[in-house]
Amino acid sequence: MTISDQKAAQRQRALAQRESAFRQGYDFDANARLMDEIGAVTDMVISGYMPMRTELSPLATMTKLSAGNQICAPVIMAKATPLQFREWTPDCAMEAGTYGAPIPSAGEWRVPQIMIVPLLAFDAKCNRMGYGGGFYDRTIATLRAKGDLRTIGFAFDAQEIENVLTEPTDQMLDIIITESRTLRPLAD
Repeated sequence: MTISDQKAAQRQRALAQRESAFRQGYDFDANARLMDEIGAVTDMVISGYMPMRTELSPLATMTKLSAGNQICAPVIMAKATPLQFREWTPDCAMEAGTYGAPIPSAGEWRVPQIMIVPLLAFDAKCNRMGYGGGFYDRTIATLRAKGDLRTIGFAFDAQEIENVLTEPTDQMLDIIITESRTLRPLAD
C-alpha cells in the first residue's frame, strides 16, 4: 500500500470522526479558546476560512477580530498553487468558489500574518492532514519563506489521531486549538 493509499484511508476515518464531533456543538468552546490564544491583537492580517461540511467554524472569532484587524479568507486560484487571500468582513458579499467553498465576491488581496487553518486530522506533533490538494502546505511554505507567519490549526478533539502520515512537502502547524486544549508541537 502506497503512502497515498494510506493517507486516503486516514482521511476517510478522519471524516467520520469529525462528523461525529460536529454534531456535539463544541463551536463556542473552541472559538473561546481560539480567541484567547490569538489575544487582543490589532492591525494584524488574519486569515480564517469559510467552514465546509463538518469543519469547525471559526466565524465567531473572525467576526470578533474584524474590529481592529484585517480579516481575509482563502481563495483557490488554480490547481497546485498557493492560496490567495481576499479581504473578508462579516457582512461582505460571498460567492461560490472552487470546490464550493464560499469566497468574498470582492475586496483587497491580503497576505496573512496569522492563519487559522482547517484540517481533517492532526497528531500531537501538530502535523496536519487536509483534503489532499496541498493548497495549505504550499501556502504555508511560501509565506514562511517570506517572513513571520503563525499557523493555528482549528479542530475538534475527536480529529486527533496517533500519527499523521507525512511527506517532505507537508507543513507542521505552530499550534492546534480544540474545544478543550491547546497543542504545541512535541519533540521527537
